[in-house]
Amino acid sequence: MSFNKIIIIGNLGRDPELRYTPQGVPVCTFSVATNERRRDNTGELQERTLWFRVTAWRRLAELTHQYLKKGSLVYVEGRLYLDEYTDREGLPRTQLRIEASDVRFLDRKPVEEEGVAEEPLSPISGFEPGEEDVPF
Repeated sequence: MSFNKIIIIGNLGRDPELRYTPQGVPVCTFSVATNERRRDNTGELQERTLWFRVTAWRRLAELTHQYLKKGSLVYVEGRLYLDEYTDREGLPRTQLRIEASDVRFLDRKPVEEEGVAEEPLSPISGFEPGEEDVPF
């Protein structure tokens, strides 16, 4: 048995791009940066950024395109792939790609004029409304 699942929380590096397959299926791609801070052997704080290319399909693609923008904080869950390709200069490159099964918006709504506390945006996922969203 094998298992491939990744969960990341990060910020979008640019606005999502929505396009359609020849069969009319929506597909949305966007990049997400995750940051890690740790101290090196000398005690100096180092920051490491990893970039992931995310692909969402169907209704999930339409919703991510509609509600996300550059800088948005998101939770992404899905399958991890390592894509290998050759760049324009002929150099071999690799890219981390996630096929999203769940995307949740972590940014907050704008504060209401009456000073009401901020509420998190509703999560979206690959599940259809009415299905149980239980992780087990």
